[in-house]
Amino acid sequence: MPVGAQGQTPDVPRSVFITGASGFIGQALARRYCALGAEVRGMDLRADPANNVVAGDLTRPQQWAQHAQGCELFINTAAVVSLAAPWKQYREVSVRGVRHCLDVAIASGARRFVQFSSIAALGWEYAEQADERSDVVIGDHYRYGVAKGASEHVVLAAHAAGEIDCTIVRPGDVYGPGSRAWLSEPLKMAKAGALILPNAGKGRWTPVYIEDLLDGVMLAAGLPQASGQIFHISASESVSCREFFSNHWRWAGRSGAPRSLPLGLAVLLTRWIWNINRLLKRSDEVTPDTMYMFSRTGGISIDKARRLLGYAPKVSLEEGLRHSETWLREVGQLS
Repeated sequence: MPVGAQGQTPDVPRSVFITGASGFIGQALARRYCALGAEVRGMDLRADPANNVVAGDLTRPQQWAQHAQGCELFINTAAVVSLAAPWKQYREVSVRGVRHCLDVAIASGARRFVQFSSIAALGWEYAEQADERSDVVIGDHYRYGVAKGASEHVVLAAHAAGEIDCTIVRPGDVYGPGSRAWLSEPLKMAKAGALILPNAGKGRWTPVYIEDLLDGVMLAAGLPQASGQIFHISASESVSCREFFSNHWRWAGRSGAPRSLPLGLAVLLTRWIWNINRLLKRSDEVTPDTMYMFSRTGGISIDKARRLLGYAPKVSLEEGLRHSETWLREVGQLS
């Protein structure tokens, strides 16, 4: 358990309910809270009875609401984790679904509701060291970020109305053993020679190792000063996309760095691929929004989390990538 800014230890809830409990972050949270002695229950698309996880989704809370009864802490990690989904799906899951989660948490008697948002809520064009007061993105592009910003509005409205104590966590780019999004999938693309970064890989990347993220969540969920607040939880500094993803390129046995295209050309190419995939009803994350994400213009500030929570990332990028490479070898993704 991490220690707060004034040396205080965050409260450990007797029971925790986690949506998206079988995902990368959900599983890590469950393990941490179990190790602290909490009873952990959860929901995901597929049931996992061994880990007290029932099947369900955010659009049909009646499937799983009873399983959350009596929880002291409700953590919503479930969302549409895609840069290619239609607007209707984002609205149903990442906005209305969050309202369903709030209703279940309130009916279950939870004391604190923690919503997992994302730095994607800031969009892809923001100043260096953007903080929690920065604008959220709106518009027709970068729909994952737009949906995350909208989900924050739902949660903050519930908090302002006095319905339930709420805290919002905006993680950076979470990686580490078990990460599909930022380890396994980019490695597959690198092996196929299909990992392409716009603008020579100069876009900013904000990696946060999974164990550091968990420390931030423990503090945000367990300290009273986190109530009603938004926190960026990430590493101290950003790096370039080229620096981060060159590791995947190297792991794939390739020399140099991933290939690059000018952003405008990359967007045109991925829009054409995306339209073809939609026509063929084929699922793929090669989209213009992916190129925008890889072109982020700034890093984010974690000063608020440091000041109010005492959050302090401990794992350097070098160490985190070393652990990640070891895991990739252990599971057979690297020979």
